[in-house]
Amino acid sequence: MAGAAIEDEDLLIAVLNSAPVVDGRPTDTLREPGAAERLRPFGGRGTAQENEQVRRVRDALHPLIRGGSPGTGVLADVLDRVRLRPTVSPAGVSWQLEAAPDEELAVRVVLAWSRVVTELPGRLRPCANGECNLFLVDRSRPGTARWCSMAACGNRMKARTHARKRRAEQ
Repeated sequence: MAGAAIEDEDLLIAVLNSAPVVDGRPTDTLREPGAAERLRPFGGRGTAQENEQVRRVRDALHPLIRGGSPGTGVLADVLDRVRLRPTVSPAGVSWQLEAAPDEELAVRVVLAWSRVVTELPGRLRPCANGECNLFLVDRSRPGTARWCSMAACGNRMKARTHARKRRAEQ
């Protein structure tokens, strides 16, 4: 079960980060040709309906995570026809997700979001670079990670801060 949780956390971040800002322009990789196929590595079926459900969930989660208007109606709608079925074995109880095939991936995104915000409160956050539209799960010990990537946004933001301080000193 822990492995599935990690995989679904990867799915959550991939879906949240599917609308990056590139060269100052918002993009949406889930609207590009072949977008549905990009969901296959996460267990997706590659259908247009599945892709649309995942986009709806992403578009509801973005403002929710950013602290804006909650899109919980969309999330509740996605979960409305879902069931978790318990299975008992000598190893214990396991849970099987039952959802319509084209809705299962969107359901897994919602469940991953819920697990992350419950088990890691405050650790799912948007990148601190206001020009970036990406998200991160902060797994650092002190919980102080601020950027989606230190190599990209972190370095950019630190360079800007440094340049600003140097200009102020002159």
